[in-house]
Amino acid sequence: ADSGAKAKKAALAVSKGTQSKGAVKVRTKVHFYRPKTLQKPRDPKYPRRSAPRATRLDHFSILKFPLTTESAMKKIEDNNTLVFIVETKANKSQIKHAVAKLYDIKADKVNTLIRPDGSKKAYVRLASDYDALDVANKIGII
Repeated sequence: ADSGAKAKKAALAVSKGTQSKGAVKVRTKVHFYRPKTLQKPRDPKYPRRSAPRATRLDHFSILKFPLTTESAMKKIEDNNTLVFIVETKANKSQIKHAVAKLYDIKADKVNTLIRPDGSKKAYVRLASDYDALDVANKIGII
């Protein structure tokens, strides 16, 4: 009787299969959203570029030259302001740092404009404890 039950069980397994069917997931929305899968962080085995990029805008390339026009001289005398032609890609904070690094002076604020010829002009207002005339003499503008 034992072998008969075993045989019946085997026949049932062959006809119906051994895997039971799980419950069908009830969908509550009409839209299908792709399931979120495992996202591993990048773990590169070697650098994609052989050497890191060199910064093209160092403080020497930011400031091109000081302007020595009459209006620039007036700014130096009256407003404690130096006028420079600077790299077009440089922003105000970069100009401020470049002036500080090259001439050992503290800039109060920087105003910029793009001239009609395409170059950028920067008005560098010096802090009250620095005199633009002295700095201009030291640079060699006057």
